Amino acid sequence: MTEKKEGQEYAWEEIFSLDRLKRSITKRVLDRLESIWQSKEPMSPEQINDVINDEWQKAKAAVRNSPAARDAFRKYLERTVSEQIDKLKAHDKDELEALGVVEKGL
Repeated sequence: MTEKKEGQEYAWEEIFSLDRLKRSITKRVLDRLESIWQSKEPMSPEQINDVINDEWQKAKAAVRNSPAARDAFRKYLERTVSEQIDKLKAHDKDELEALGVVEKGL
């Protein structure tokens, strides 16, 4: 299937909520399908699904690459790492204290 690839990246305003994301994807998919269809026979459901899936992947990539996603992932990592360290610290607390490690530093 030959089609015009839309190279336009998603703006933050298009992806910061699920409602806006759906509207943006829908508009882009419809625009792409109309440009593909130009005076051709009706398109198959598979062709339509291919365009939808392609645009969905582009939208997900835009969300993943957004500054907000990086910040959210960083917060998730900080929380996860902190919880793991707290578990290890609680497990080995007696041993560490026996070796001279104090609860709070100066």
